[in-house]
Amino acid sequence: MYAIVETGGKQIKVSIGDKIYVEKIDAEAGKDVTIDKVLYVGGEKTIVGNPYIKGATVTAKVEKQGKSAKIIVYKYKSKTNERKKQGHRQPYTCLVVKAINA
Repeated sequence: MYAIVETGGKQIKVSIGDKIYVEKIDAEAGKDVTIDKVLYVGGEKTIVGNPYIKGATVTAKVEKQGKSAKIIVYKYKSKTNERKKQGHRQPYTCLVVKAINA
């Protein structure tokens, strides 16, 4: 059984036991999080939402909060001696899917 959920503006395919990395969610490590924006549930019985499935949820446990690898943003304009170097680390939340309730 699997589901397609929407979180952080992205759609992610999840199954029970999967470890997924999503945009930062305000929850402490070890707590349970419920995602109610379920678009599709597949397996023995297929359910398609319009756009979401009413009453369907995905329960996941927050494994950790973290930051991804640093990327460098470098802005440069020629002939004006204008340069700007900036780094960025995007925060993320690691979730472990416990149950799909459809």
